[in-house]
Amino acid sequence: MSFLKKINPEWALRIGFGIMYLYSGSNLIRHPTAWHWAMPFWFKNLITSSISLDAYLRFQGIIEVFFAVVLLGWFFKTAIVKIVALLSALEMAGILAFAFLPWSEANFLITFRDIGLLAGAVALFILVSQKNQLRGSPIVPNA
Repeated sequence: MSFLKKINPEWALRIGFGIMYLYSGSNLIRHPTAWHWAMPFWFKNLITSSISLDAYLRFQGIIEVFFAVVLLGWFFKTAIVKIVALLSALEMAGILAFAFLPWSEANFLITFRDIGLLAGAVALFILVSQKNQLRGSPIVPNA
């Protein structure tokens, strides 16, 4: 179990979120119609008043692939990773808020996993925010 002390929890979160965003982003780009179900009716109407729903979902996919690249890229500066972690937390909060409007039990059954994703994104944001403060600390491995 001593190998666990060598693993930086930031990287566990970055890899997990990076793979998630790479999958969802590329799927949004290739198959936007497969995601129409996930959009609340009122939000679809708001989006389609200015652009097509498929165009919006493809744009969302491009953003998510960008998030994946930043999260998986070890060479990105902490400030960029921090911004992506914050945007990821805001995206998860938005998904949860939009999914619950209007409230239904079916919405909750679909989005309950997003609560964990929101917590993970917040944790990543906190870890990256503390990174500079804790650099050189013997308590934080690989800081």
